[in-house]
Amino acid sequence: MKQAPKKSSAALCATLLAPLALAAASFAAQAQEVVKIGFTGPLSGGQAAYGVDNRDGLLLAVKELNAKGVQVAGKKVTFEVVAQDDGADPRQGVAVAQVLADAKVHYVVGPYNSGVAIPAGRVYNEAGMLMLTVASNPKVTQLGYPRLFRVGVNDAQVGIAMAAYAAKDMKAKNVAVIDDRTAYGQGLVAEFMAEAKRQGMNVVKQEFTTDKATDFTSILTSIRSAKPDAVFYGGYSSQAGPMLRQMVSLGINAKLLGGDGICTTETSRLSGNVADGNVLCTQAGVILGQADAGRAFAAKYKAAYNRDPLTYAVSFYDAAMLLADAMQKTGSTDPGKLGEFLAKGAYQGVAGEYSFTDKHDLKSSPVSVYGFKGGQPQAVASF
Repeated sequence: MKQAPKKSSAALCATLLAPLALAAASFAAQAQEVVKIGFTGPLSGGQAAYGVDNRDGLLLAVKELNAKGVQVAGKKVTFEVVAQDDGADPRQGVAVAQVLADAKVHYVVGPYNSGVAIPAGRVYNEAGMLMLTVASNPKVTQLGYPRLFRVGVNDAQVGIAMAAYAAKDMKAKNVAVIDDRTAYGQGLVAEFMAEAKRQGMNVVKQEFTTDKATDFTSILTSIRSAKPDAVFYGGYSSQAGPMLRQMVSLGINAKLLGGDGICTTETSRLSGNVADGNVLCTQAGVILGQADAGRAFAAKYKAAYNRDPLTYAVSFYDAAMLLADAMQKTGSTDPGKLGEFLAKGAYQGVAGEYSFTDKHDLKSSPVSVYGFKGGQPQAVASF
């Protein structure tokens, strides 16, 4: 009987090492962790431009983090974005929150809208999730949830800055106000009105519409009779653009003022390109074009998406970087531990420093006033 040929020493080594290689591969796989970051915002409907802008800011950060390679407590971490469309609708936002909670996603960046953030926040809180939102209504952080942080300014800061600029720089005496009946719009108008009165201005008309309306003829006709120096609108570009177009056609000789919701190219486009010289708005953070980090971010964003960033893409980018930084410094991906760390720590992002008050609002955030030139928001002042 023939004997089986003896294995060469090389073959014998390969046979002996194969189980070790498999074990090493298995260990390497176990040593990696996929961290899912939820995103919620309006990816459809009239505010879709904002939602896409915000999502893409987050995706840009995640792409950079994964390319760089992040380790948490010696374990490689790969980030993944789970994007959900809340349609800027409170009911849809709550449903989306439940989807993310059921999927065991531990962090969410969003929602964008205050009217969504307030009811959805309860779901995220009950699921033990960490929530980073730019929703600006003061009620958002007044919920008191321990893992909820606002990474943008609140309505008080935005509304106050616009009223102060109107009184001191525009020398406005009489103003009319309109809100879109959302939590964001009503909160913004309330803050603007309070500061306008403190600055000695008269609120000569107060009207309201909805965040779905397209015809403002009736309320604008009423406002025209009051002859205001300016009209402050609490709402978004999807209504502000058509509203401005109708103001011009009705011969209302007043500037349209607003907050961060109208500080985008969408306002100009939807107005029929009549925003130049007719619109002033306020938004949070540094003026991107005036800081090296801001210019670098804007350039990277445009290279990636072939368009300029809108209002809050930079905040969503910073939010992902803030999370990654907290994970590395704590050596943990536990949302509770990260929440405790964020409440006491500080992080320097592109848009400014992220350090928080006891209510989890930003301790300090500059607010800038923008006009329009060539259909683009152009900074004119900072507070």
